[in-house]
Amino acid sequence: MNITLKLFATLSDHLPAGTRGNAITLPLADGATVQEAIDRLNLPPRLVHLVLVNGVYVPPEQRGERVLADGDVLAIWPPIAGG
Repeated sequence: MNITLKLFATLSDHLPAGTRGNAITLPLADGATVQEAIDRLNLPPRLVHLVLVNGVYVPPEQRGERVLADGDVLAIWPPIAGG
């Protein structure tokens, strides 16, 4: 299956070389979870803060259980400070 992975802010540095923009098509095995997608890109856990699947928040304790489906959009933001 294929999902769209979008990484925001400093996380976009973890996309494959040559990627334009902040999104890629990521092939995954059927039944893959959100956490498996995160692990596949070796994203630093401390930088994986806000995780959405198709615009719906996935809390940290559910990321290992939330199964992705073909065509899903997985969006990840790092912690962001502002003021």
